[in-house]
Amino acid sequence: MAKAETESQENQRLDKWLWAARFYKTRSLAVEAINGGKVHANGQRAKPSRTIRPGDQLAISLPPYEYVIDVLGLQKQRRPASEAQLLYQETPESREKRELLREQIKNEPLGFRDQKGRPSKRDRRHIIKFTRGD
Repeated sequence: MAKAETESQENQRLDKWLWAARFYKTRSLAVEAINGGKVHANGQRAKPSRTIRPGDQLAISLPPYEYVIDVLGLQKQRRPASEAQLLYQETPESREKRELLREQIKNEPLGFRDQKGRPSKRDRRHIIKFTRGD
């Protein structure tokens, strides 16, 4: 029985780990993301029941960002965020890519809002005012 306890401490289900590491708010959201192909373990698409161990590498897509992390530890329970951050380490390449994307999104203009259908009453007033030259 002692061997089974130590084995359970050395590995953990992927969906439970993602929940404990606070990447997803609930386990069901973690399972949904894994089944949707948003999580890859060691370069391969994973299933929620896949066991992970310290040293594994995970690619997690949380749009618009993508995280590539190395698993450092396991946690059976969901703990505070400060403790959850100790369970993994993001690769430097992933961090740089994410920061670059954050800056690009921040610097993008808000853009033109394309409205479909008929103009609103306010829009119609603006059109009439523009065409009459007032």
